[in-house]
Amino acid sequence: MYSSHPNTPAASPTVEQIRRAPKVLLHDHLDGGLRPTTIIELAAAVGYDRLPTTDPEALGTWFREAADSGSLERYLETFDHTVAVMQTREGLFRVAAECAEDLAADGVVYAEIRYAPEQHLAAGLTLDQVVEAVEEGFREGERRAAGAGNRIKVGALLTAMRHAARSLEIAELANRHRDLGVVGFDIAGAEAGFPPTRHLDAFEYLKRENNHFTIHAGEAFGLPSIWQALQWCGADRLGHGVRIIDDITVKDDGGVELGRLAAYVRDKRIPLEMCPTSNLQTGAATSYADHPIGLLRRLYFRVTVNTDNRLMSGTSMTREFEHLVEAFGYGLDDLQWFTVNAMKSTFLPFDERLAMINEVIKPGYAALKSEWLFGRN
Repeated sequence: MYSSHPNTPAASPTVEQIRRAPKVLLHDHLDGGLRPTTIIELAAAVGYDRLPTTDPEALGTWFREAADSGSLERYLETFDHTVAVMQTREGLFRVAAECAEDLAADGVVYAEIRYAPEQHLAAGLTLDQVVEAVEEGFREGERRAAGAGNRIKVGALLTAMRHAARSLEIAELANRHRDLGVVGFDIAGAEAGFPPTRHLDAFEYLKRENNHFTIHAGEAFGLPSIWQALQWCGADRLGHGVRIIDDITVKDDGGVELGRLAAYVRDKRIPLEMCPTSNLQTGAATSYADHPIGLLRRLYFRVTVNTDNRLMSGTSMTREFEHLVEAFGYGLDDLQWFTVNAMKSTFLPFDERLAMINEVIKPGYAALKSEWLFGRN
């Protein structure tokens, strides 16, 4: 168990320490993390005139308020704007490069960023050209980050929209580019009415090809979505998975009883890609303190912490950890536990995961935990 002794100075990390701590991100949407200035400049370049404002600060505020509005229509409108400016090679390259730079500046050392290639074809790009532009952008962003003294490695997850009928095509696309930076596959979109079993042919294909995939499940919809994602489709990870809490009973005496699905998820060490701020926006939790992540961490589920949509949620990995530190009193050891969980759960080869844990993550946290000895605040 990772748990700082409550009386040691290392037990309560500062925001700056959290920012400098090595972090791993598994669930982040490329079209949900653009810089407001970039949206405005790309909109001007492609002649898109439907932005609510062309003031960067006001636009960032609009995105956050729209995501917090409680209106699904307004929330989805936010992605209409970002996707609209991501239809050219230049736009995709820039967004991907800036994504890698921004994450590296926030202390993220490894990230798996997902996007749906089928949503970026309006200006004539092919699916392969979309993937190539994004991959070139990620590599450029890694180089820029290294030049600024921040190391990051980025892998891509190709997403198929669950309401559409292109999942097998996108799965084949992911397989074609698996040695060029694409590390896996995902399905996303509305869960209710669009079960993952609609896309069984894609998942069966990926399993035959020994490829990896995660499935958005257990966010807006409940246990049946999680059960299908695991037992019918064979998902390696669960995108969100927050509704697994519905299969856990907390008794009056404080004891906890796991249902069979929850026990299976814990026993099999199935990674949960939890996104606390996003879950608050969608109503999956009422506050950070009430978020299921607290109980799931106590029960040693394979919990990871993620951002989902950094622009819409006005968040970063540092902010997500900051909220959890405040809500649950977590120390650096707890943040290291979440980070090691995430690194173990990536779709990188085992030797690379192990090297990242032993040579980057653990030394990084050890250095932070020892700073109090030398008087650094």
